Amino acid sequence: MEVSPTEAPMDLLLEADPSREKIEGYLPRSRCFVATLDGAPAGVYVVLETAPAEYELMNIAVAPHLQGKGIGTTLLRHAIATVRELGARRLEVGTGTFGHQLAYYQREGFRVSRVDRDFFLENYPEPIYENGIQHKDMLRLVLEYR
Repeated sequence: MEVSPTEAPMDLLLEADPSREKIEGYLPRSRCFVATLDGAPAGVYVVLETAPAEYELMNIAVAPHLQGKGIGTTLLRHAIATVRELGARRLEVGTGTFGHQLAYYQREGFRVSRVDRDFFLENYPEPIYENGIQHKDMLRLVLEYR
C-alpha cells in the first residue's frame, strides 16, 4: 500500500541505504509503498520521478528476518507495474557492482547502463561492506518500457 513519506518505515529504508541524510533528502519528493505482514512492515520501496516519464527506484528493502521468502521480488514487480501505470518510459536503479542484487534486477529485465566509479567512496562517510568486500562503484541499471 502507498503511504505518506512521513509514514515510511525508516528502519527498513536504512537496511538498503545506511545514510539517513540521503533518505531524508529524497523521501519527501518520492512515492513510498509498504508491504505488511501481520500488521507490521515487511518490506518497502521508494520511487522518484527524476524527469518526465523517468523514474528511479531509490530504495527497496525487506526486513532481515523475512528475506529469501519472495517479498523483495514481489515488491520489485509491484514497483515496475506501478511506474508503468504512471506512464513511465524507463525505470532506473543504482546498486553495488557485485552480490545478489545484480541478478535480482536482471531477472526482472533491467540492463546495465553505466558504472558510477567511486560513488560509495565519495558519497558515504563510512565504508559500506558486503560479504567482506567494500562497495566502491555503483552500477546503474535501466528497465525500458515499450
